[in-house]
Amino acid sequence: MTVLAIARASLTRLVRDRTALFFLVVLPVLVIVLVGATVRGFSTWKVGVVDEGAGAAGQRLVAALDRSPDLAVDHYPTVRAMSTAIARGELNTGVVLPARMDEAERGGSRTSVGLVFEQANSSMQAAATAVAAVVRAEGVRVQAAQFATAQAGGTFATNLSQAARLEGRLPRAQVRTVAAQASSSILPEGFSYAAPTELVLFVFLSAVAGGAATVETRRLGIYERIVAAPVRPRDVIAGETLNYLVIALGQSLLIVAVGALAFGVSWGDPIAAALLLVCWSLVGAGAGMLAGTLFKTPEQASGIGPVVGITLGMLGGCMWPLAMVSPVMRQVGHATPQAWAVDAWTALLARGGTLATVLPDLAVLAGFAAVFLLLATHRLRHVLAG
Repeated sequence: MTVLAIARASLTRLVRDRTALFFLVVLPVLVIVLVGATVRGFSTWKVGVVDEGAGAAGQRLVAALDRSPDLAVDHYPTVRAMSTAIARGELNTGVVLPARMDEAERGGSRTSVGLVFEQANSSMQAAATAVAAVVRAEGVRVQAAQFATAQAGGTFATNLSQAARLEGRLPRAQVRTVAAQASSSILPEGFSYAAPTELVLFVFLSAVAGGAATVETRRLGIYERIVAAPVRPRDVIAGETLNYLVIALGQSLLIVAVGALAFGVSWGDPIAAALLLVCWSLVGAGAGMLAGTLFKTPEQASGIGPVVGITLGMLGGCMWPLAMVSPVMRQVGHATPQAWAVDAWTALLARGGTLATVLPDLAVLAGFAAVFLLLATHRLRHVLAG
């Protein structure tokens, strides 16, 4: 009961600290949203359309663009306005429908649809490719209608409708997609990248910065008053360990819940993910306790702790995949626990791994946690004895 009372007292001080709650609860969610939106790729491209008088042909093409799940269409009055929006990054590409486009199609003439994008921008190139695919598909139907009108007669509108109906009935070639690299070494894009990496970053970062609470407890002489009562030092150590572990687990579960419920993140094998959360929370708890015994003032803990956490996060692949860095830097990164945690999440989320897959990573993380906790226990025991 003494252990629980000590842990409860420490948690109560945390709950009353609104600044600490902001960094524990609000900030990780905000960063996940920002990072997830940044690295999500472009599942929906923003496309601007300028209609210079294309008529019914332009309306059909716009309708085809609207039907595409990958495109979001917005209309602009002039090419200049649309080009400005592209330059500002508000659009991924633009479409210019020429005047008398409908007349040209009915007369059997060729017509050109303009695309506006920055050729040096790879995302805009991809958006233009998606738009061009829709334009080509519409062009195939138009060419079929023009051919039927020229060879068999009838009206262009009737032949165009017939071409659209036949297109839906004719058998299509089956395309089978095979992953060229099934063992991906990079987390999926979007929130499935942001949520696990920010979990790894913030649990450790918050724990190390949270060492300021232990420093403040030391500074105020609370430990001396506790051990002056009939309380064993090991109970104090166990209570503080439980406090840090509950905080780390709580923050981890919050990020998992927000990622799953708000952003649709799938965390992989539930047993492996649960053990990974526990291991990483133990790493955070040990690091936080150790920081609380190493720093001399709360200002040092809250100032230096985040710098240490962010630096280790950068080396460990929380900001960018370690697959993108040199082999030497990859080895340096794996001197940090963050790299092993990110590796484990990558195995679960990108490769469909199981508990057996991540057992080596869990073993390394357990080793880090044991070292941190043993060092923290030794130093805190020394503080209590002094």
